[in-house]
Formats: sequence, structure tokens, C-alpha cells
Amino acid sequence: TQASLPSPADVPVPEPGTPIIQPGIPVPEPRPADAPKAEAAKTEEQKRVGPKAAEAPDRFKEEKSHQEKQARPEPLAPEPSTGENEPEPPDVAPTPTRKPDIAEPEAQPPTVAPQPPQKPADADEEKMLPDPRSADVPDEKMPAEEVACRERLKTLGVEFEEHKAESQPEIGCSIPYPIVLKTLGKSIAIAPGTELNCKMAEATARFAADVIQPAAKAEFGADLKSIGQASAFVCRPRNGTRKLSEHAFGNALDIASFTLSDGKKIEVGPAPPEKDAKFLNNVRKAACGPFKTVLGPGADADHSLHFHLDLEPRRHGGTFCQ
Repeated sequence: TQASLPSPADVPVPEPGTPIIQPGIPVPEPRPADAPKAEAAKTEEQKRVGPKAAEAPDRFKEEKSHQEKQARPEPLAPEPSTGENEPEPPDVAPTPTRKPDIAEPEAQPPTVAPQPPQKPADADEEKMLPDPRSADVPDEKMPAEEVACRERLKTLGVEFEEHKAESQPEIGCSIPYPIVLKTLGKSIAIAPGTELNCKMAEATARFAADVIQPAAKAEFGADLKSIGQASAFVCRPRNGTRKLSEHAFGNALDIASFTLSDGKKIEVGPAPPEKDAKFLNNVRKAACGPFKTVLGPGADADHSLHFHLDLEPRRHGGTFCQ
């Protein structure tokens, strides 16, 4: 059987001058070097044959593209959903099931090297430093020097009372033959009752009569009536040290104020009035010598409100005055 041939009427006749292009045969692209020549030739050809002949290749390409689209099957569009047989969405979004907690291993504390057991604090480190006066105890009979001291006090007009011995061996405080002063002379009182050893009592009485009384008369024109003491015998160490204070032996006196016969009271402090300051400075300077230690305002915070006077034994009889 012979294939039927198309009739001459069905075959398209190209325009005169149009190159015949067989379907399915690729047209070679012009080389880069020939591109300008081909473009120029094409332009001349279009001028010669007219716009219809130039559009022939484009119509062929459009027909070929149309044939390829018909040959490719079109993808089927999804059918619109009718809503039947579909689960209804829940009113509330479901909460995801929580996975069971997995116990995490507990963090182990850092390994600490074992420490050797601490030794108890050495009792000797807490004791006061030894002082030979701590061993002083009263004899059955009062020593002659103690008797003589009391006789001198009576001569000065000092009123006093005997007091029983003070001793605290566990600390080291000791006054074998203490007395309690009532006055420092015939017209000078001291309050409150002042417990001292006899030597310190005598030094205080003489200083009051020989130095403080004249200084008050010169500066204020009045006599010294009384002295206000802040501390005498106290069984304690010096602040912040293991050394016993001179107060622990009744060998120190703290003076806080002076009262005159006209009623004026002069208090020891860091900033007294001008006349009071002059009087206090004179007394303080004069005390260095009769007493081995003199401290007051400006020396340290502990002595900002009183004069500290004592007879602490020092090498070569030296003094410490601030």
C-alpha cells in the first residue's frame, strides 16, 4: 500500500527568495566570526524580499512550538475539594505529648582533698604575756615601803581606805595592797572611788597639788575642786594586744574632766574652747615626767576623751608621751 501524498494544494508555497527549511532539520548557528556577515546578509535579504519573507522562519518556529505543546500531555488539575469524607479540624490544636523526663545525673561536687583535722587552739596563744607583777601576793605583814607610802599620803591630806588584795591568776591581774582614794588633798576631791596601788595614788595626789591646782588658778582664777576619773583598776589587757594594761595592776588613771571652785567644768576632748584647750595642754605637757606614759586626744581613738596617766616601768626610766 502506498502512502497517500498530500495534494499540491495542501503544500505551502514559500514566497520567492525564501530559503526552504525542512521540518526537523536544525539550522546551523553562524559562527561568531561570521555573525556580522550573516546579519548584514539577512538585512539585505529582508530589504530585497520584503517583511513577509523575513517573518517566515518566525511563523515556522511558532507552528513548531504549538505542535510540541500539543504532543506534551497537560498535567491534570486537582479536583476541587467538596469537603466530604474529610476529618473536621479540632477546635483546639492538640498539645504534643510530653516525653517522659529523663533524670539527669546530679552534678557531683568538686573533689576536695581531705584536710587534716585541725588542732585545737593553743591555750597559751590566748593567755596574756607574762608579767612578773602577776605573781605578787600580799604578805601576812605589810611591807615597810607600803606603810611609808601611806604615811606620806596622810601628810598630803589625802583621804583613802584600805582595800583587800586583788588577784586573778588566770588573767594575771594583781594588786597586793590596794587603796581607794576619796580625795587628792585637803581641797581636791576625786570621783568616783578610785582604786590604785599606793605608789600611783601618791603620784596623782602630788601632781594635782603641784601642777593642776596652779594651772587652774593661772588660767581661770579659780581653784581646782575635783577631778572626774574614767578608769582606775580594771583587770584587762591593752586594746588589741595580749599584754596586760597598767590598769590591771592599779598603776594607771584615766582623767576625763576637771571641775573648778566656781563651778566651771573642763572636759578632755579633741576640740575644747580656747581657754580650756590652753589649760589642758599645760596639764598634759607637765604630766610627762611625773608619769611614764601620757596619752590623750590625738594619740589614738581610745584616748580621745581622757588623759591616760601611768607609771609603767620603762628602760632607763624613759617616758612615752603623746
